[in-house]
Amino acid sequence: MENGGQLDDTDRRILREIQKEGRVSVVELAERVNLTKSPCLKRLRRLEKEKFIRAYQAVLDPKKIQQDYLVFVQVKLESTTSKSLEQFNMAACKVPQILSCHMLSGGYDYLLKVRTKDMHTYRDLLGDIISDLPGVFQTSTFPVMEEVKDTSLLLVEDT
Repeated sequence: MENGGQLDDTDRRILREIQKEGRVSVVELAERVNLTKSPCLKRLRRLEKEKFIRAYQAVLDPKKIQQDYLVFVQVKLESTTSKSLEQFNMAACKVPQILSCHMLSGGYDYLLKVRTKDMHTYRDLLGDIISDLPGVFQTSTFPVMEEVKDTSLLLVEDT
């Protein structure tokens, strides 16, 4: 990665390995990517410093923590001025049940991914919080029947 923030093959192997197992020891990681401990640790720290790695976190089981009701919510705003968008963005980021918030082009302005305990809890969240976010004009809710795949960004092999 000495080439101005570009990833080389070794950096990519490191990233793939820590995506599989974020708590892997540096010794084990070095072995997996065919480096010794010191160069591996140096590369890992550089990847963190340069924000290729944004965070380490645990992936929780939604059922075990009673947050297995998943919905996607389309949101249309009254206005899409820069100020309106910024106000909505800031407010949406403060709602812990909103797992992701994506600005869209097309019929709706945002797509939210929301988790709650059950439909009743979601209904309260929609009526009391989501509908009261700045500028919300209309929402449409899409309950998820089954989660087939849900992963974060993965560094995949070049094809």
